[in-house]
Amino acid sequence: MSVYTTEIASDKIPSDNVIHQRLLSAYHLAKPYINGDLLELGCGEGRGVELLAPLADSYIGIDKLKTVIEGLEEKYPDYRFLSGVFPPFPFEDNSVDTIVTFQVIEHVKDDEGFIKEIHRVLKPGGKALITTPNIKMTLSRNPWHQREYTGDELSALCEKYFKKVEMKGIAGNEKVLEYHERNRISVQKILRYDFFDLQHKLPAGLLRIPYDILNRMNRNKLKSTGDELVKSITVNDFSLQDQSEQNLDLFCLLTK
Repeated sequence: MSVYTTEIASDKIPSDNVIHQRLLSAYHLAKPYINGDLLELGCGEGRGVELLAPLADSYIGIDKLKTVIEGLEEKYPDYRFLSGVFPPFPFEDNSVDTIVTFQVIEHVKDDEGFIKEIHRVLKPGGKALITTPNIKMTLSRNPWHQREYTGDELSALCEKYFKKVEMKGIAGNEKVLEYHERNRISVQKILRYDFFDLQHKLPAGLLRIPYDILNRMNRNKLKSTGDELVKSITVNDFSLQDQSEQNLDLFCLLTK
């Protein structure tokens, strides 16, 4: 049941460790906010199920990959999983207490419809947690993403439907920032050969295969030249901070 491109970082691939830990950190940071019936939009291969589901009264995970959902149903028979493309969501109005959706909204074509649906299915007083890459820290175009946001842009989108929007961010410590800087330098060396700025001119579909190949080569190179750094980074090297352009990911808390 392997679906791992470089866009879906794996805990099984050593060179993916920094990205995996960054994604996993969101689930640890979300734990204080989990309450009642929990819905995860874009649960993937269940990176955070064991962390968050036991804190909730019930858990539902939904993702578009049917084979992944089938694997999760087998692994976690006590929880509910659905496969489907969203929005809209197959849930009733005012039906869940908490929603988490991590590194998903950047993939959704109708992002406003996505936020509107989150508001619809949340109970009054319910909370939604959203993470997405901070475009200010992005190193190149990601052809798997429909778009990326600044904190102000995501806040403005959410404020169309939510009266209470709190924008924070996931930041890395010195070790994480050292890796990020090495990555930035390495990516810039690759992009020097993009003489015609094709990363921004070609359709996303044409870029995905070369992007994945070059991204994998780059991660392997970063590991081979800094193996101890790559291996040493854990979720504890990431923290929740106030909004800043230096945060790696946006962490948005919405209250209905």
